Amino acid sequence: MIIAIDGPAAAGKGTLARRLAERLGLAMLDTGLLYRAVGMKCVHAGIDPADETPATEVAEGLQAADLEADGLRGDEAANAASKVSAVPGVRAALLDFQRDFAQAPPGAAKGAILDGRDIGTVVCPDADVKLFVTASTEVRAERRVKELRERGLDAIYARVLQDMQERDARDSSRAVAPLAPADDAVVLDTSDLDADAVFDQALQIVDAHVR
Repeated sequence: MIIAIDGPAAAGKGTLARRLAERLGLAMLDTGLLYRAVGMKCVHAGIDPADETPATEVAEGLQAADLEADGLRGDEAANAASKVSAVPGVRAALLDFQRDFAQAPPGAAKGAILDGRDIGTVVCPDADVKLFVTASTEVRAERRVKELRERGLDAIYARVLQDMQERDARDSSRAVAPLAPADDAVVLDTSDLDADAVFDQALQIVDAHVR
């Protein structure tokens, strides 16, 4: 079984993917970490993440250990990831990694869940279940501020909201694999739902598709 979960930042797709993977015995890949790792390697090397040739070279040399680097969950990594993800060469370099994971999940997993921006549209267009998890920009910004403050980081709502709006615009308007629901994806708006309600709805959707 392959489940594709797409959506913008802080919509709740990562939490949902982890819970579904645990319940269903599936391997999980947070594909955003691939782009965050590439973006931060560019930043640390003094490379503009939007500069195609060097960014592509970084992506082509990405190692599994790079996904364990510090700081990949921060906003700097998120913004760098949004920039490198618009680079066609970077996307091509990481595409095979994602597809290999989906087709041959590690361990004894019965299948795979991949969450990201273009899983249902590009990476796994034949996925058994496609979910597009979203929420209003304001709600997502509030969630991100709460998350950052819980991690002991300073976070100003207005700045987080602006960064999120700019990132959404980049992700949705890029020429290669723009952020958008697949035609056959089920859209889950989590603006007024807690994590348990989202999980329950997703389980019902998965059950209906694989029955």
